[in-house]
Amino acid sequence: MTPETVLLLAIVAVAIVLFAFEWIPVDVIGVGVMVTLILTGILTPEQAFAGFGSDTVMMILGLLIMTAALLRTGVVDIAGREILRRAGTDPYRLLVLITISVAVLSALISNTAAAAFFLPIVMGVAIKSRTSASRFLLPMAFAAILASPVTLISTSTNMVVSGLMTDYGLEPMGMFELAPVGIPIMIVGLVYILTIGRRLIPERHTTRDLTRDFGLGPYLSEVVVQPGSRLVGKTLQESGFGRDLDLTVLRILRGGERSVLARAESRLEEDDLLIVEGRREEILKIKDTAGLGIRPDVEYADPEPDDELVLAEAIVMPRSPLIGRTLRSYRFRERHALQVLAVHRHGETLRDKLSRVRLRLGDALLLQGPPERLAELERLNVLRVVGAGSEERPRLRHAWPSIGIFAFAILAATFEIVPLAVAFMTGAVLVLATRCITPQEAYRDIEWKVLILIGSMLALGTAMEETGAAEWMARRIIEVAGGYGPLWLLTGFFVLTVGLTQPMSNQAAAIVVLPLAIRTALAADLDPRTFAMMIAVAASVSYLTPLEPAALMVYGPGRYRFVDFLKVGAPLTILIYLIAILMVPRVWPVAR
Repeated sequence: MTPETVLLLAIVAVAIVLFAFEWIPVDVIGVGVMVTLILTGILTPEQAFAGFGSDTVMMILGLLIMTAALLRTGVVDIAGREILRRAGTDPYRLLVLITISVAVLSALISNTAAAAFFLPIVMGVAIKSRTSASRFLLPMAFAAILASPVTLISTSTNMVVSGLMTDYGLEPMGMFELAPVGIPIMIVGLVYILTIGRRLIPERHTTRDLTRDFGLGPYLSEVVVQPGSRLVGKTLQESGFGRDLDLTVLRILRGGERSVLARAESRLEEDDLLIVEGRREEILKIKDTAGLGIRPDVEYADPEPDDELVLAEAIVMPRSPLIGRTLRSYRFRERHALQVLAVHRHGETLRDKLSRVRLRLGDALLLQGPPERLAELERLNVLRVVGAGSEERPRLRHAWPSIGIFAFAILAATFEIVPLAVAFMTGAVLVLATRCITPQEAYRDIEWKVLILIGSMLALGTAMEETGAAEWMARRIIEVAGGYGPLWLLTGFFVLTVGLTQPMSNQAAAIVVLPLAIRTALAADLDPRTFAMMIAVAASVSYLTPLEPAALMVYGPGRYRFVDFLKVGAPLTILIYLIAILMVPRVWPVAR
């Protein structure tokens, strides 16, 4: 063992401890590891910084931009509603449907792409079902990874292994050759996630929204049943206000001021004014529900929609001229050119029309208007704006283009028309060029911490190859396990590959270990294909740390810690090993 190898292994050990306890942010740890490799002379600056221009970083960047476009165009919300429609709001039924759906999709396309597609859907479903997204995101990521050994295209690692096999005179891996082992792994893994694993997942708040930060709850708003609406003639129960829109109808005003009791059997008529209560996000969705409109929008809608309008939440502060007055008497719309879409009063359900509500200190208003007008409210001490622009209306007219671009990128990568990173970056350029998402929105939505962590940690993988640390570890395992028979030798390579996939990428670990495993098999007169398949399975066992791309994507949104992945992933890793050591030698006999 060279001094460089000893130093590198010490750096790895310190990094693992820091990642486990998170005394400092993980992205800072990653950058610290990268800088340490440079300062100790293990890597040159060019080698260390190369990770930020790697295929992996570019691939994830493209995925994040395309995923943000799906969210902004309402595709995610539509898919989330369909999942809720089939599973209801029961958290366990949702978990079952999400994990099975992502596993099936991941078996057919890249597991990273499958996780990227479901990430915003799961976030939306969690919000709608009022469940912490941390309960769903980690199972979703693990379900995506579980399908990796099912088909050749489930992960690029399988394609790397297949390519290396041909270099040693072996037949390339078939499209479904891994399925006899991969399908049992996927089934057992899903059962584990849905039983034991879900109980090990911590519940953490995953949204830093105003509802949590400021103690805000349901808003009061006025909804108009427009002429020709599909809801005309239906009862409130049939209309789906509670089921689909998650809104509570408090009163129905008909023919001016006549009030109709809001019961389940109450039938809706044209021009009915409904006093509804619900979360901010649900009220805003009324804007894109056919046949319904938020009253201020209906009354003051401009002929041409203004793309510069933003939404904001504002609080009535001390010395505000609104205290004790109604919006009508203050002439809020005329004074400030802003629309009040809803009002919330903490701890009290409001049942009057918005124009009749006398505002109090601490009331919250949901506003829509130009950003400069919102700034004016602050200057005049009328309201304190506490959140703006985070709940824009989805660009539904861009929904199909964003879906088409996403599908094009996935198909281009799946059929190897272009490399994965090129396909996803092309998709990112297209969603920006077609204005499915603006550059400013993309910059705001990207989880930069994830990209910094990945780019930094790729340097560690390069260092393990450059110093020979990975090869040294492989030879030690051969020395220890070689004398106990083929199964122990397979076990040794499985453990080594799993170990290396944590700090290194899956592909890098396979590239390092596979040549050694094939040479060892040939020297022992064993079938090298058995070892190649075991390496392919092991290279996808990335459950112990969040460094697998699918896991990295949920790490930030789920507010997870490194130890969470170890706690849930360790039993799953053992289960997969037991299936692999039982099935691999039977499907591909060790003896030649």
